[in-house]
Amino acid sequence: MRAVDIIAKTRDKQKLTDEEIKFWVEGYTRGHIPDYQASAWCMAVLLNGLSDEETTALTLHMARSGDTLDLHPIAPFVVDKHSTGGVGDKTTLAVAPLVAATGLPVGKMSGRGLGFSGGTVDKLESIEGFRVDLSKDQFMALLREHGVVVSGQSADLAPADGKFYALRDVTATVPSLPLIAASIMSKKIASGADAIVLDVKVGAGAFMKTQAQAEALARIMIAIGEGVGRKVAAVLSDMNQPLGNAVGNALEVKEAIETLHGGGPADFREHCLTVAGKMLELGGKAPDLAAAIEHLAGLLDGGGAWRKFEEWITAQGGNPAQLADPALLPTAPIVDPLPAPHSGYLAAINAAEVGQTVVDLGGGRAKKGDAIDYGVGVVLHAKAGDFIEAGKPLLTVYANSRASLEAAKERLLAAISWSDEPVSPPEPVLKIIG
Repeated sequence: MRAVDIIAKTRDKQKLTDEEIKFWVEGYTRGHIPDYQASAWCMAVLLNGLSDEETTALTLHMARSGDTLDLHPIAPFVVDKHSTGGVGDKTTLAVAPLVAATGLPVGKMSGRGLGFSGGTVDKLESIEGFRVDLSKDQFMALLREHGVVVSGQSADLAPADGKFYALRDVTATVPSLPLIAASIMSKKIASGADAIVLDVKVGAGAFMKTQAQAEALARIMIAIGEGVGRKVAAVLSDMNQPLGNAVGNALEVKEAIETLHGGGPADFREHCLTVAGKMLELGGKAPDLAAAIEHLAGLLDGGGAWRKFEEWITAQGGNPAQLADPALLPTAPIVDPLPAPHSGYLAAINAAEVGQTVVDLGGGRAKKGDAIDYGVGVVLHAKAGDFIEAGKPLLTVYANSRASLEAAKERLLAAISWSDEPVSPPEPVLKIIG
C-alpha cells in the first residue's frame, strides 16, 4: 500500500477502504507519510469530500492513534463540549467552570487556533504558567480532584489529530466538513466523555457558511458519537459577527472573567448559558433546558462559577494574580480607538475579516510553529443592530506596531456594513439538534 495511491483515489473520488484509511492515519502519525503528501490528501478531501463511512473510519482510527481514556473510575458521568471554530469564541473558558460548579465533571481536550478562528489552548496559554501539555495521568488526576480539566492535544491522546490539526491550519484545508468532523469527534472519543455538546457555528466567520451545511456537519458528528455509545447534541449558533466583544487571546480571557462575575456581553452570556444548559440536560442534572439555564444563571450571578474558574486555572498552574487583576494579563503596547466615520446603524460586522485582522496583528499563525502575540486583538464597542454617532468609538485595536495598527483599522472599517434604518440583531442561537 502506498500513500500516493491513496491520494490519487481521493483525488479521483474513489472510496477508500477501512484498511487504507488505517494505513494513512498510522503512517502520518508515525512520520512515514511526510507533510507534503498529507497536505495533498487534505486538499483532495476538501475538494471532493469523503463518504459518511469514510469519515467515521477516519474518526475512529484517529481516536485510536494513541491512548483513549476511561473516566468511569473517576466519575460515573463526564460531559464535554466542542466548538467548530469561530471569532471571539471564548465559550469554554466560561462554560467549563460553570458546568463543573454544578457538580457535573467536565473533561475536555481543546485545540489551537485554525485559520481566522481562535483556539481555546492559545487563550488559556495567555495566562502565565497555565499548563495544557498534560499526560493521561495528569488529566485524570485533575478531573478527579477538581471536577474540571482542559488539556491540549498530547502525544498520547489522539496524536493523529494533533498532526492533522496543525497541518490543516497552514494549508488552507480547514473548512473541510469530513476533516472537521473527524478532528472534533476523534478528540471527544479519545478523551472519554459520556456526553458531548457540539457548538456548530454558522455564517461568515464560521467554516460552515449556511445553516444547511452546519446541520449536515452536526448530524454526521452526532451519528459518529452515538455509534460509540455517547450522548451527543448540537447547538447551531450565529457567527456572522464575532461572539461577544473581544477578539484576541488575552482580551477574550478578560471578557470571560467579566462574564463569570455576572457581567459580560449579552450575546456571549446567552450563548454560554445555552451550551452549558444542554450539557446539564444531557448529564441528567436538569429536567429540561429552561430549568438548566435558570440554575446556571444563578451560579454566574452568585459567584459559584467564578470560584470554580479560579480553582481550575490555578490547579493547572495559572497565575492567580492575573485572575485577581486581569490588567496583569498580556497587553499590546499600542491601544488605539477607531471612531465611527459617520452616524448610523451597524448592519453587519464580518466576523471572518475581524478574525483575520487579529491573525495579521500577530494573534494567530501564518505557518506551523509561529509564535502568538497574546496581547493583540480587537474590542468592539457596538454590534449589529446598534446605533452609533459619528466620532464615538466604534472599536479599539490592540497592536504591537503602528504599521499593523493602521492596516487593521483600514481592514476593520471595510468589514462593517451600515444602514440608515434600524436593523434587527442576529439571534445567538439558531437551532438545537439532539
